[in-house]
Order: sequence, then C-alpha cells, then structure tokens
Amino acid sequence: MLDLVIKSLIVGALAGGGVAGGAARMYHAPEIQGMGSFRTLGELNACGGDPLAHFSYGLGFVFSSAGSVVGTGSLSSDVLHRIVPQWSAGLTNLVAKDKEASKNPYKMMLSGIAVGAVIVTALNTIASLIPKTMSLIAEKVVSPAADLILSPILPVAFWISALSAGKWQGTFATIFGVLAQYIMGNATPGCVLGILIGQSVADEGLKSKRSMFTILFTGIMFLIIAYFRGIIHF
Repeated sequence: MLDLVIKSLIVGALAGGGVAGGAARMYHAPEIQGMGSFRTLGELNACGGDPLAHFSYGLGFVFSSAGSVVGTGSLSSDVLHRIVPQWSAGLTNLVAKDKEASKNPYKMMLSGIAVGAVIVTALNTIASLIPKTMSLIAEKVVSPAADLILSPILPVAFWISALSAGKWQGTFATIFGVLAQYIMGNATPGCVLGILIGQSVADEGLKSKRSMFTILFTGIMFLIIAYFRGIIHF
C-alpha cells in the first residue's frame, strides 16, 4: 500500500502540474505555445473563473472516475482532462482571490501538482481497497451509470444552459452540438463551443471580426475532424 501511495503521489503531481499548467498556457496562444485541450479550455471558460463553479464541475466527474477506476482498474481520461484542470483553476482563483489567476501557467502548475497528487492517490487507494466482488458490481452498474452522465445527460445540461443564456448562445450551441454529436459522438464539445461563440456574437455582433473568425475557425476545425474520422471526403 505504501508503495502504491508513493508512486501515485509522484505520478499525480507530475501529470497534474503539466496538465494544469498546459491548460493555462492555452490562454496565451499563439504568442506562447499552448499545451492543452481546446475542449478543456472551453470548459474552464464556461465556469467564468468562479471557484465554486470550477469545483462543482470537477466534482461531477469524481464519482464517475471513481466508478471507472474501481470497475476497470484504470483512471479515466476525465481525471486529467476535467477534474485536475477544473479543481486547479478553482484552487488558484480561491487562494489568489482573483478570477483571472487561473490564466497564470505557473500558479496553475503549482495547484495542479497538489490537486493531481491528491486525486490520483485517492482514486488508486480506493481501487486497491475495494474487494473483487465490489469491482464487479461497479463494472456492471456504476460504470454504465457514469456513461449515461457523460451522454446524454451532460450534453443536454449544457444545451439547456445555452438556451437559457440567450438567443445567440442557444442558436450556436444547437448548431455545433448537433455537428459534434454527428462527428464525434458527443454533443458536449459543440455545445460548449457554441456557448462561447454565441457570447462573442452577443457582445460584439455577428459581423465583428472576432465573431467571424471564431465561427470560421470552429467550422474548419469540425471539417478537419470529420475528414480524419472518415465522415466526409474531399
């Protein structure tokens, strides 16, 4: 057990620091090379820098990740893709008392080291303590339930939030949510991008350079993904 804890602390700290710092670097692209997921950046922006929102969003994936690690013996991508960046942003902003602090790669890296070490160690420890019979239950019950949260519950929640946010947010979330569902099999990235694009349009107008560039860039990105997935052919 001690060996497991030590390894988990080291791996969690290294991975957490890299992921959290990389996500923050995305805010400074292209002046600084970014190392993070565009979807992670969108989800961070969706929380608006509010520590409670970041913690709440990440918490929603803790239980599904715990079910996954108990049932399959492996960490899901949500641990480093969603939980660590969201909780690191929440911790950074809470400590600094500044909603913009999470855009600082150095501060995010330090928070990511702490959050990653704690989360990875906790999940691995839970998995090692669960009896085999409980693992079978988790595999057959908890994991399918977690999959239902990711799809369709989470996409629907984002879509409803977009509709509540305003006309443009709802319109673009619907358009890109449908495209994401068709191309990627999950509408969540499209809904998140739609909310961000819709907010840009609501703030600056549909014909502004920023809005047009964002729409064009997102459209091209979707076309590229569809091409490499074999959905469309040129």
